[in-house]
Amino acid sequence: MTIEIAADTGGRRGSILTEEALAFVEDLERAFGSRRRELLARRSERQAGWDAGEMPDHLPETAEVRTGDWRVRPVLDDLLDRRVEITGPVDRKMMINALNSGAKAFMADFEDSNAPTWDNVIDGQVNLFDAVRRTIELVTPDKEYRLNPETATLLVRPRGWHLVDRHVLVDGKPISAGLLDFGLYAFHNAAELVGRGSGPYFYLPKLESHLEARLWNDVFVHAQEALGLPLGTVKATVLIETILAAFEMEEILYELRDHSAGLNAGRWDYIFSCVKTFRRREELMLPDRGRITMTVPFMRAYTDQLVRACHRRGAHAMGGMAAFIPNRRDPEVTERALAGVAADKRREATEGFDGTWVAHPDLVDTAMAEFDAVLGDRPNQVDRLREDVVPEAKALLDIRVPGGSITEAGLRLNVSVGIQYVASWLRGTGAAAINDLMEDAATAEISRTQVWQWTHHGAALDDGRPVTADLVRTILDEEIAKLREAHGDDFVDGGRFAEAADIFATVALAEEFPDFLTLPAYDVL
Repeated sequence: MTIEIAADTGGRRGSILTEEALAFVEDLERAFGSRRRELLARRSERQAGWDAGEMPDHLPETAEVRTGDWRVRPVLDDLLDRRVEITGPVDRKMMINALNSGAKAFMADFEDSNAPTWDNVIDGQVNLFDAVRRTIELVTPDKEYRLNPETATLLVRPRGWHLVDRHVLVDGKPISAGLLDFGLYAFHNAAELVGRGSGPYFYLPKLESHLEARLWNDVFVHAQEALGLPLGTVKATVLIETILAAFEMEEILYELRDHSAGLNAGRWDYIFSCVKTFRRREELMLPDRGRITMTVPFMRAYTDQLVRACHRRGAHAMGGMAAFIPNRRDPEVTERALAGVAADKRREATEGFDGTWVAHPDLVDTAMAEFDAVLGDRPNQVDRLREDVVPEAKALLDIRVPGGSITEAGLRLNVSVGIQYVASWLRGTGAAAINDLMEDAATAEISRTQVWQWTHHGAALDDGRPVTADLVRTILDEEIAKLREAHGDDFVDGGRFAEAADIFATVALAEEFPDFLTLPAYDVL
């Protein structure tokens, strides 16, 4: 065997990183690693076209898929009703609270809300192992955490195709992080889940094409054969969080039709993708991110077309994450959060979504009430076909925000959130409450990508000043100074804020655009 573990494997980790489990993930890497790298190269080739002025469109070679008569394979009963799903990292306490939250499902996240330290990655697998067997518990001096008799259905989000994990090497090269996350979870838990009347359920992030969905489907088929599981045991919901995937939604469902549990509107990464894809197109520049709501034309078109695509094929359409979070110490913040979440979920339910996401247990009841009002006793509204929606490319590309502008406050917010989030990520926490909003890697990506685009094109603020690298650096210094004044030198110096500012400046002001913030940040982590 030529797989190596370049990290500590003591304690419970040894029960996860067994010889058999490592052989399984090594087999996945050997079978699919080269295809993964080829598809990443294809992303770069396509990006060159968008930079040169080409525009995405529906693929002529897959027209028969879009016009054909087919549906996805049905899901088991525990995935029929997903009206509220809670999400969060694979931290032990958070997992117990999420499973007990009253939500219909819980997505345990190795990706955007998880900083991929070795502790987080492998201890997360330990936590999942215990959660599946309902033995997960945590005893602290203040409280004991154990599972309730009824808990949310468990789903897992592995890391995206673009990421590797340097702690596990095959032939001296880092393994695909997604294959590692998927492989360890499936190897240890798939049969146990089936025996309990459920199954290994996943969310798939950052896909840009149906070919990338096909790769995941082939991974599922290969894994099921190796583990002695019937075809279709694995179920996966794909996050439509890139504008390129939005042009291939039905094709993505088709590729995964034996394993599909629907699509999700990953709104924050979708905004990031729009800026990233058209970063060199000054005419497609977006204003302050706070003005990019779900009702602006291109976001409304994206979600309407997602619901149509899913329901046409008998699949769930899952809504996105409202960033508001409550504050138990501040009733006014909580009141605003609950009102914002209620409005967001009311819109999604009335537009035809079958369920939605929340990031905090205190938001479950609010979101549930809005979907209960529309669904009643029905588990979903897959039978609502949204025949009023026309899947037009021009609607997806109507990237404008009426009345939007670029302001110093918006620029400053991007810089501030970027620094604070990256610092949190470097400290090992991938979901951070900042300014009463839940920020993760997706919102940090919006922040740095907008700054890159604005400086690259010399965008004008609403007061006429150009956005320059010098202005961004000045704001960086001022935001660090504010943190020192508010929290002290020990907090800033010990909290890795200086490193975070350096990373943010690197990815926001580089001449060549870094594809993902987390890639250079992983070098430091």
